[in-house]
Order: sequence, then structure tokens, then C-alpha cells
Amino acid sequence: MSFANIAPSTTNEVRLREDDFIVSKTDTDSTITYVNKAFCDVSGYSEAELIGKSHDIVRNDLMPHGVYNLLWEHLQAEEEFFGYIVNRNKDGSCYWTLINVTPFYENDKLEGYFAVRRCPSESALKVIKPLYKKMCDIERTASPEQLLPLSSSILWQAITKEYQTYAEFVLSL
Repeated sequence: MSFANIAPSTTNEVRLREDDFIVSKTDTDSTITYVNKAFCDVSGYSEAELIGKSHDIVRNDLMPHGVYNLLWEHLQAEEEFFGYIVNRNKDGSCYWTLINVTPFYENDKLEGYFAVRRCPSESALKVIKPLYKKMCDIERTASPEQLLPLSSSILWQAITKEYQTYAEFVLSL
């Protein structure tokens, strides 16, 4: 699924419960191979609707490309990623999560990724939502060649004021 095909989300937001843990597993091409019940309950999709689909099925237009690019940089380097993600539900509503994505291996070969999401704090969202909005706003007006550099520069300006890495920034919120 290309970014151009991402359906716009509604402004309806679903808030996760404090004890929700949304889990998914994908292959290295981001094709979903496992979802837990919480993922289905929150997203509104059945397991059958998710398995075998690209994880982009829940990609949200409120999510900056600059953050997804950072996530994939970590995963391609076979590094763990922590971040804030907003996903789109089947009905067009959205939900925010604090996500941890970890590469997994079988017989010393990278086979895919585990993602575990939980409810973010309200104080973290007060920082992340305006930052991501600013990134998305610049992405909407940027040329394709400038989209990632401009979006990423906004992210790094926010982070490097006090932190060395995105993970430090995220985990401090």
C-alpha cells in the first residue's frame, strides 16, 4: 500500500485502557502473521481480515512519514524501536499507542518483527500530538524529494534540545 492510498481518518479517537496490550507479529515485508484479541477488539478488524495483510491496513494519515522512516531505519539495522504511533481503525477512528517493535529470529535469521503497544500517557500525547501535526503539515506541502528531510528535521529539532536519541525522548515522556 502506498502512502497515497491511505484513507483519511476521522477525528474520532478511541482511548486504550491502561491494561490493554496490543500485539502483532509480521514478516520482514510487514505482512501480518499474528494479532492478539486486543488488537482485533481495538481496531475493529477480525483476525481473518488482518492475517496476510500489510500492516499498512491500520496506517493513519495523522502519522508522519518521518517517524515511520525512523522506525524502518531501526528495524533495517535490526534494532529495537520505541515510539508513539497513531493507528486507524476499520471504522476510520484512531487510537494512539506507545509501541515497542523488536526484530525476531529463527535459526539466527531475521524472520520478522514483534510489536507490542500500550496506552500512552496523556502528558506524552500533549507533546507528541502537536509535534506529529507539525511534521504532517510540512509533509503535505513538501515536494516528494523534501518530504522526509523536512519532516525529520522537525523531529530532530524537538529531540536534540534535551536528548541524544528518539528512544530517550520517547521514554522520557
